[in-house]
Amino acid sequence: MLVSALVLLVAVAAVRLSSRTGLPSLLIYLGIGLVIGQDGLGVEFDNAELTQVLGYAALVVILAEGGLGTKWRQIRPAMPAAAVLATAGVAVSVGVTAAGAHYLVGLDWRPALIMGAVVSSTDAAAVFSVLRKVPLPPRLTGMLEAESGFNDAPVVILVVAFASAGPMESWYVLVGQIALQLAIGLAVGLAVGKLGEYGLRQVALPASGLYPIAVMALCVLAYAGGALAQGSGFLAVYVSAVVLGNSRLPHRPATRGFADGMAWIAQIGLFVLLGLLATPSELLRDFWAALAVGLVLTLVARPVSVVLCTLPFRLPWREQTLMSWAGLRGAVPIILATIPMVDQVEGSRRIFNIVFVLVVVFTLLQGPTLPWVARRLGLDKAGGTQDLDIESAPLERLRGHLIAVSIPDGSRMQGVEVAELRLPKGAAVTLVVREGSSFVPSPSTVLRHGDELLVVATDAVRDATERRLMAVGRGGKLAGWLGTAGSSALRQG
Repeated sequence: MLVSALVLLVAVAAVRLSSRTGLPSLLIYLGIGLVIGQDGLGVEFDNAELTQVLGYAALVVILAEGGLGTKWRQIRPAMPAAAVLATAGVAVSVGVTAAGAHYLVGLDWRPALIMGAVVSSTDAAAVFSVLRKVPLPPRLTGMLEAESGFNDAPVVILVVAFASAGPMESWYVLVGQIALQLAIGLAVGLAVGKLGEYGLRQVALPASGLYPIAVMALCVLAYAGGALAQGSGFLAVYVSAVVLGNSRLPHRPATRGFADGMAWIAQIGLFVLLGLLATPSELLRDFWAALAVGLVLTLVARPVSVVLCTLPFRLPWREQTLMSWAGLRGAVPIILATIPMVDQVEGSRRIFNIVFVLVVVFTLLQGPTLPWVARRLGLDKAGGTQDLDIESAPLERLRGHLIAVSIPDGSRMQGVEVAELRLPKGAAVTLVVREGSSFVPSPSTVLRHGDELLVVATDAVRDATERRLMAVGRGGKLAGWLGTAGSSALRQG
């Protein structure tokens, strides 16, 4: 416990360092694992099977947090392109990367195909953490987030198929398996998400801290249900989290905060564990092989798959370029590299070493330079305002709700008077907290960035009130008149 607590504290401090230097935090966590490993402080750990099991559990938490923070209205227009990238794009990437591993590094075709499949999945943890710091157009952000949430499933199927003993399955059998598992995972994720949303809205839990626990339990349930149904558990957990994250659930910011903390713990534990599993003296021997495979993946396989898969959607070349450079790798490829180790595939240790070095080198190259590339391409402006943070707490006995609203920088609620919010009848702004002091507002009180509002609404108009607040946050005082979402709430007022 002492060692675990110290590792966590060092990892938390490392986040501060990484935010200042631009160095991806996952590299620091991997470094911690290497330092305390057998070539460092002497902690011996070589259990690939345990690493795989714990890695899958950590990925469930990371995908759940990413799905809870994904805005459906942002990824919905990007869903067709993301689906093509997560399926056909993976196939193209596997083929090109495997050819590079075979002809440049000298791997036999089976290990080369395993290598191509392992590194063809963009990492959800890396993509979610980097994209939330880079102001990209909503369509690009949605496409990258949805792709990283979807492409784990087909990649896992391919890696397991290539690593299995005996002859490999025909391509059409693999395509059928991928389609079936994706369909089952999607169905399970939607079912758990919708049923969970209905249940949480109908049952008033006695403590606010129970809502985040219930939401995370539902996400884990979706993964387990999808896996038991012979479907994609990873797709199920992501879809259920997206459904729950975009629902009008009580204490949503608290749920997001809890999930964010759980995801940090999962990332720290996962990367430290992967660092422990690696042996630095072996990694150096495969450095040039990892560099060769990484260059093929980054400069050939990823751009080719992006260009071919986005042709039907007429994506501009600048956005294609950024999509190609933003195909970030992280923990997922390293975890998938443990599958051939568990199956005792010949040369699996070398595959793991190459993947480990590839992830470290190209994460160090791509992560910090992504904002610069976005600026050079003229794509560093999101083109939209920042949404309000709204938390709703039920008042069961009074048949009402307390709605806490935080006005962030970039919100168009700046400069709007309280009366100009035009909330539905049955809702009112009762308190404003500004710069540490609180006061009861008048109808002419002008709202500012950084203000926190307390709104009281009856059960009947709770949803309409939240829609209206979100509409004003995006469109300003003329939101309803200009056709911004939320006009139904205006009509009720």
